[in-house]
Amino acid sequence: MFQLCRNSTYGSHKVKYQGDSPDWDFCLDIGNKPIDLSLVMPHYRARNQPIDHRMSMFVASDAAPIKLKVCRNICRSKFALDVQADTSDVTIWLPSDFKGQIHHSGKASFSAGFVNRIMRNVRFNEPTYQDNNNEDDVVVYTQGHITFRMWDVQTCAPECSHKEALKRMFGCAQRAPETAIDWDFLLKD
Repeated sequence: MFQLCRNSTYGSHKVKYQGDSPDWDFCLDIGNKPIDLSLVMPHYRARNQPIDHRMSMFVASDAAPIKLKVCRNICRSKFALDVQADTSDVTIWLPSDFKGQIHHSGKASFSAGFVNRIMRNVRFNEPTYQDNNNEDDVVVYTQGHITFRMWDVQTCAPECSHKEALKRMFGCAQRAPETAIDWDFLLKD
């Protein structure tokens, strides 16, 4: 299949535009090693990078668990992520401003932060696959369990699970607008 394009399976890696590579801007194909990577998206457009280019990433592992964090700040660079794991479990943190489609094979679960902030902007397993460069795209092939979590672009950190769970339980994901109080009643005699 693919050769190992990067040699580190732990830590963080800055994804850079690879104009000379026909397929992927980032490619990691490891045999049976576990993967725990933070893929940091660029906050700028590289020289000679087409305006409508999506950063394309490929990650594969045969029988070891995969944990991927797609980290981007408020500047929204589009991406396409392809994850292939035969039977292993996959956990993916997607940016809170994710908008696009997710195709997966396997049993998926979603964190509270994902449900609160991302779920309304996602199309799952649509029968007609549309490759739209204006949206994010995630494809996951595994027979294991898939977990989707949220990467918060405001704090540049993974979701605070207990905070998001409380928001989900009590339905206070959005703050109510403050009402103006007429304090002049205290001055009236």
